[in-house]
Amino acid sequence: MVAITTGHETIRIPDPKIYKVEDVPRLMQVKRELASYGLKDPWLRNEVWKFQLQHIPLQSRIAGTLFSGFKYGLALAVLTVALDTVRKEFFSKDSHHSTDHH
Repeated sequence: MVAITTGHETIRIPDPKIYKVEDVPRLMQVKRELASYGLKDPWLRNEVWKFQLQHIPLQSRIAGTLFSGFKYGLALAVLTVALDTVRKEFFSKDSHHSTDHH
């Protein structure tokens, strides 16, 4: 495992040799199909992690799925409320620009 420190956090990158195409039946099928055409995918090993999600705790997978865009969604919600408040201020019922006069 390689540890890379960037700013305030340390990122741990696993050794690529731990990922084996032979451990994933679907990728072995792809490998066999490619071989039948005389082809080989040297990067197929890079897809193994997608099929080995059982090594990631369920709680982490759920949290990652639910909160992956949370900070952007929250920022957009705050911006929407702020813009709506400004719009109501400029186009209130007291203003002659109001759309509620009919």
